[in-house]
Amino acid sequence: MATSQPTVIDINTVSKDFVLPHEKVDSIKGAFVNPFRKNETAEVQHALKDISFKVKKGEFFGIVGRNGSGKSTLLKIIAGIYKPTTGSVNVTGRLVPFIELGVGFNPELSGRENVYLNGALMGFSSNEVDDKYDAIVAFAEIERFMDQKLKNYSSGMQVRLAFSVATVLAESDVLLIDEVLAVGDADFQRKCFEYFKKLKKDKKTVIFVSHDMNAVREYCDRALLINDSEVVFQGTSDQTAKEYMRLFMPEQYQAQQDEELKAQNQGKWGTGGANIEKIIVNKHNITQDDKDFTFKVKIKALQDFPDGLLYGMTIKNQQDEGLVGTNSRIIRKETKEPIQAGDSFELIWSLSNIFNEGTYIIEPAISDPINMDVIQWWDDAAQFTVRHEQKTPYKVAPPINLEILKK
Repeated sequence: MATSQPTVIDINTVSKDFVLPHEKVDSIKGAFVNPFRKNETAEVQHALKDISFKVKKGEFFGIVGRNGSGKSTLLKIIAGIYKPTTGSVNVTGRLVPFIELGVGFNPELSGRENVYLNGALMGFSSNEVDDKYDAIVAFAEIERFMDQKLKNYSSGMQVRLAFSVATVLAESDVLLIDEVLAVGDADFQRKCFEYFKKLKKDKKTVIFVSHDMNAVREYCDRALLINDSEVVFQGTSDQTAKEYMRLFMPEQYQAQQDEELKAQNQGKWGTGGANIEKIIVNKHNITQDDKDFTFKVKIKALQDFPDGLLYGMTIKNQQDEGLVGTNSRIIRKETKEPIQAGDSFELIWSLSNIFNEGTYIIEPAISDPINMDVIQWWDDAAQFTVRHEQKTPYKVAPPINLEILKK
């Protein structure tokens, strides 16, 4: 999400306390026996402690944490249902909370009546609900049951109707969505996913609370993790999902880390002492209109190299034929400065786009500048695809110009 977008939600050092009395007068007699007795066993629950974050316009922002961590309380504070004990909440634009689906529904009324009742609770007139009634019913897919009492609906049907009312009527700048995927059948969940895709496409600002780390990864731009009423991590959705697993699912987290490490090291060989940690291709699908091609290689030294390192790269086609290859000595970018264990480097390789149509494979390498031993070579590290309208039977297709002059 671009940082140039304005901030629409600003949460600044928000805390929320609840007083929990442990002694209760539950009879008239008890009240008269000692009416002035103070409740000395009341407990203060710190539901939230100094929560701060900002959400930009058009951002899909996730809040994750275990049950009881405080995330739903935070959502209700943002919605204005609770007031913070300390701190400030600033929301720009109209906000619609999908916090508890079906709140305000009456089981003794029909589905049709509940649509109008819920619409009124959300601030819509009867005429406004009239205009959208058919769309609400179509989304919920329960047209045959709209004149039956809600108490005769299955739980899945009730959730469909509640989500449909909230979805179709929502004309907001900011949406708050809490755990709607935890209920309903598979068809309903697919409809939720489609709705989230539309929200992202329409650049809606969304705060999304979920236990589903896959959903957080797929839809959220950023996320924060709450544990014991405090923010313990804030970052990209992938980073936050990993931290959630590390804290609460350690065995799965370790298994995932082992798999990632195995995948990262697959295809690497050499004498060792330095590691090619990552390769980042600036564009995986390029055309002849892209004049240049760039990729980055991240390297970390695991031991001292008093004479420095030699960096190289090769690009080959799917037939394993090398098309391009060079190193820092050949292009006169070699540095002989000593390298110490723990030093990290980012190499940025840029070259002209001379590639014909096809798929190409990048292989970075590190060598000893004295004896030329390969310290690490990464086979099949990354790939990119080229689309070329002027395809020829040759291996490369550099930009070629032709002038025809009549004499």
